[in-house]
Parts: sequence; C-alpha cells; structure tokens
Amino acid sequence: MNADGPSAENVLVVTRSIRIPRDEFTFTFMRSSGPGGQNVNKVNTKVRLRWDVAKSPSLSEAVRERFRKTYSRRITAEGDLLITSQRYRDQVRNIDDCLEKLRELLAAVAAPPRKRKKTRPSRASKERRLQGKREQSERKRSRRKPGRDD
Repeated sequence: MNADGPSAENVLVVTRSIRIPRDEFTFTFMRSSGPGGQNVNKVNTKVRLRWDVAKSPSLSEAVRERFRKTYSRRITAEGDLLITSQRYRDQVRNIDDCLEKLRELLAAVAAPPRKRKKTRPSRASKERRLQGKREQSERKRSRRKPGRDD
C-alpha cells in the first residue's frame, strides 16, 4: 500500500466509484479439463473466484441491489458470486480472465437504468389499430354461416 491507498495491481477498478480490493476475493485452483497433454494432469490452472457480494463494502447499496437482481442465478445461497475460468493454460491468465469477467458484470449494472419517458400514441397509430380491428372483425364475420342475424 502506498499513501494513496492500495496499489493498482491490488485493486479491481470497474469505474471511478467502484474499486474493489483484491483481498475481498478468494481464489481456488483446480485441475482444468480438456486437452493439454501432461500439463493438464499436473498443474492446477483452472481458477474459481469467490466474492461475497452481500458483505462487500466496495459497492453502494443501489449497485449491490441491481447486481443481485440481475445476476441472482449466479449467486450462491450464502451470497457469494462464483466465476470460473479455464480458458488459458496458465493460472495467472485465468485469474486475470476471472477478474475481467467480474469487471464486465459490474460495469453492466454500475449505471442506473434510464427512466422511460411516457408517450401517448399518435392519432394515426390509434386509427391504424382500429382499422386493423375492423378488418379482423370483417374477416371473422365473413366466415360465419349465412342466414344468421345478430
């Protein structure tokens, strides 16, 4: 740590307001599946990032709530987010890949959604809708048995 706070490599920077210290993350390493020859059987290159979203002091309450609503299927019952990477054949690149995936998830919910402006349908669109209803009604009326008076 320097005088300005944690050094850049120890912090995941998502936006100016969202900066998460790396010590909030727990990394687990395991053997990766798929091709790789002898390397895949000996080296723990697969990485699982675990992050306690609920207890993280780095997120504002609004961002945390949007994150939990948007990614509820990815969060465990304990409130942890799990992200896994086995894209690369070395551990360091898979760690960076997990962090990049998390950065993308957080960036997607960082800005609040825009409010929808209420608009009223134009007179022409109302007329088109009613004309379509009249045509559909006429189509159905023509299918009825003849001689039936309503």
